[in-house]
Amino acid sequence: MKKIAVFASGSGTNFQAIVDAIKTGELQAEVVVLVCDKPGAKVIERAENAGIETFVFSPKEYPGKSFFETDIVAVLQNRQVDLVVLAGYMRLIGETLLTAYQNKIVNIHPSLLPAFPGKDAIGQAYRAGAKVTGVTIHFVDEGMDTGPIIAQRELIVDKSDTVENIEEKIHRIEHQFYPQVLQSLLTSFSNN
Repeated sequence: MKKIAVFASGSGTNFQAIVDAIKTGELQAEVVVLVCDKPGAKVIERAENAGIETFVFSPKEYPGKSFFETDIVAVLQNRQVDLVVLAGYMRLIGETLLTAYQNKIVNIHPSLLPAFPGKDAIGQAYRAGAKVTGVTIHFVDEGMDTGPIIAQRELIVDKSDTVENIEEKIHRIEHQFYPQVLQSLLTSFSNN
């Protein structure tokens, strides 16, 4: 059974979708730790409810990114993590983590990259009048949503859609799509 670490900063709906997909057997993996950079985030409660260990830290308590990432790498290596899964983790990954988990860090982003990288991608697409948007799952590199694309799923934007409608539709896609892509990734790791 492959071991994954999920990184999240907020409410944790994608974290919950991953946990639920494991329960149903759709995703054959084990979440061994949640890494969260926001003490008090709702995702921590979700992890506790699922009986998943957490590593919660406050970046401002460290002298710099390499210091907290060194602690994170130790946590991941102690738990023999095979894949790092970003699920609403609102920080750029630095060299320390990228080196330790090269080609083993995956992110989900609510747009069809390279369009609308960074924060508020759904709002960016809406304000730009995009007729098509969607979800991208990609490997993480040092840039902002610039790593190699693994898979994408489109969403046709209806003229009557509001930002809130689009957000709901994007989340529905994410919650189904991310576990599926993670499963195929883990299967390909096993076959190599």
